[in-house]
Amino acid sequence: MQENRRKKTGQKDFAKNRKTHKKAEEIKKVREGGRHGNTTGKESGENMKRSLCPVSKRCGGCQMLDVPYDRQLQEKQKNVEGLLKGFCRVYPIVGMEDPFHYRNKVHAAFGYKKGEAVSGVYREGTHEIVPVERCMLEDEKADQIIGTIRGMLKSFKIRTYDEETGYGLLRHVLVKRGFATGQIMVVLVTTSPIFPSRNNFVKALRKKHPEITTIIQNLNDRFTSMVLGEREKVLYGKGYIEDRLCGCTFRISSKSFYQVNPVQTEKLYAKAIEAAALTGKETVIDAYCGIGTIGLIAAGKAGRVIGVELNQDAVRDGVQNARTNKISNIQFYHNDAGRFMTGMAQDGEKVDVVFLDPPRSGSTEEFIRAVAVLAPDRVVYVSCNPETLARDLKVFRGGGYQAEGAWPYDLFPHTGHVETVVLIQRKDT
Repeated sequence: MQENRRKKTGQKDFAKNRKTHKKAEEIKKVREGGRHGNTTGKESGENMKRSLCPVSKRCGGCQMLDVPYDRQLQEKQKNVEGLLKGFCRVYPIVGMEDPFHYRNKVHAAFGYKKGEAVSGVYREGTHEIVPVERCMLEDEKADQIIGTIRGMLKSFKIRTYDEETGYGLLRHVLVKRGFATGQIMVVLVTTSPIFPSRNNFVKALRKKHPEITTIIQNLNDRFTSMVLGEREKVLYGKGYIEDRLCGCTFRISSKSFYQVNPVQTEKLYAKAIEAAALTGKETVIDAYCGIGTIGLIAAGKAGRVIGVELNQDAVRDGVQNARTNKISNIQFYHNDAGRFMTGMAQDGEKVDVVFLDPPRSGSTEEFIRAVAVLAPDRVVYVSCNPETLARDLKVFRGGGYQAEGAWPYDLFPHTGHVETVVLIQRKDT
């Protein structure tokens, strides 16, 4: 899980950003307790004196929490400018007005400590669970639901999973919430399909949280670091949730990718569409398309959109999303985007714009060569890692393309991560 806090000297700036007495009270509560389980002892006491979160030093998910937000943005701007120097102009970074509780997806690992069930995050680089009760990055309702589930385990005689022995039923809980729709999905990841008193557990959870719209049991019985297994069963509701982004409605399943910060994603994708300079006639490829967010948003301004994605669940959601939004000028393909574009070039097909939104590891030389062979006029690269972005821009330059501008967006406040939209144009256009 793909990322909070601040020193006393930064409290004044923080209060100014939040502008509410409620947030000041929340900070006080966070200092008094952890995230999905409480922390005690000398270490947490020392942490509380110097951080907004008592477990931030052990969790590792919010490396810049105690840095004033304005300075976080300055450091990210400087980082992107340093890496993209020599490629193009870097425009000022776009930050959040309220840089807290922005994550719409929350994952908690479950285990035991001193005979008690705990839930939280893995300490960075390990499988040691750091118990956490509240997190300043995560959706507050999701944290409450996870706490409720943890509190129900004893009465239902459900044991949490022990990695060393392989014994125990509940392994992880995943909560996704549609910020625009309010719909909530809860995924219970278990080691066995046999879930004692399953119906009563679901009924009790829904009684405590009637806002939950669907509950799924996911089976993961393998010795793996992967959170979700292949098989799942819908225990309540439709088995998916929906959310709205940039005027479109998106169906989100347990396994499909959806940006975790919808507030900033609206701005990020709007800039990506603007950079593409669509006129309504273009043929567009949305590579690494996921559930089709960028492609579906672009469809209203393009002639034809092609979404290409390797995750079959995401492709299925993309097709459904097109139906839901009554968008007929987009087609989805379950394929490797590089191979797909090479095939299009061999068939003599023409593409005007390529959108790519690759994982943190960036794109590949094979993919970029395929782009060069297909020869679109413009490429819009949505990056979540400026280091791999700089590496890939060098390859694009060797293939006859030039970066024209970069726009950073802070989708992950209080972490070192930053998203960047880059417009790349073919040199002979």
